[in-house]
Amino acid sequence: MHHAPVMPREILAHLAPCPGQVYTDATAGLGGHASLIAPHLLPGGTVVLCDLDPGNLRHASAAVSLAAPGIRVVAINSNFAQLPHELASRGLHTDLLLADLGVASVHLDHAERGFSFMRDGPLDMRLNPEAPMTAADFVAGLPENELARLIAEYGEERAAKAVARKLVQERANGPINTTARLAAVVRSVVRPSPGGVDPATRTFQALRIAVNDEIGSLEALLAAAVADASKAARAEPGDWLAPGARLAFIAFHSLEDRPVKLAMSQIIARGGQDLTRGHATPAQDEVSENPRARSAKLRAVRLPSCSTTENHDV
Repeated sequence: MHHAPVMPREILAHLAPCPGQVYTDATAGLGGHASLIAPHLLPGGTVVLCDLDPGNLRHASAAVSLAAPGIRVVAINSNFAQLPHELASRGLHTDLLLADLGVASVHLDHAERGFSFMRDGPLDMRLNPEAPMTAADFVAGLPENELARLIAEYGEERAAKAVARKLVQERANGPINTTARLAAVVRSVVRPSPGGVDPATRTFQALRIAVNDEIGSLEALLAAAVADASKAARAEPGDWLAPGARLAFIAFHSLEDRPVKLAMSQIIARGGQDLTRGHATPAQDEVSENPRARSAKLRAVRLPSCSTTENHDV
């Protein structure tokens, strides 16, 4: 399996990894970004990998160890909303944090994971295969008004009410439990867009976000970052971020980028430094080689330094 990390040059430039630092990848995936950064942390550095998918976590851990032999790897099989607690419980304060909020290619490319309408498969969409609710469960169990709200809010789909109505009608005739059937139902009521985007795209996005509570988890992680920035501004030790920690978030749509932008502005208002001067986007050569990067938007900040805090690594 191969995963091309998005905006690798920009990530290296803005995170500026150094030997001995602790780097945390909140969305480890297959370890593309972590493998890029790990060699710069030697000697003495630590890579913390966080991912909901245990298969991804195993692959990323192996990839990082191969890229930087001897590097310390800490693997955390968890939602990144719990990452601040997980780091604090291990006595770790991270110097560098990256959250690539895009869906890993391994999920999109494997039909059995049920993320993509490009390949027929079970309507699953769980990042954590052990999670209790699949996308099929959401489609089967939610009332029409809840389905419409979810599709409108998380998919920004203008025809959300029509889609929800059709889903309720169709599920009465039999379960909607494959990606192909869901896509066909949505396409029957949503017109193709002038730009060629598949009519099912927004509904699939909405269900994926809901199944994995992606926005709620992101807001929890950002709130923890702002809280530690506030402590740094008061010259107090942070709970999980080292003084002067560098944070980078890659968003792929406005639902992700809005809370990231707000949190970054709050950190800057507390004395943090805007490393990307707003945001950065991929260069054209990268987009040509990796079309999935085209909508990526990178925001990075540096927390205030606090001379009274030490970086813990136990």
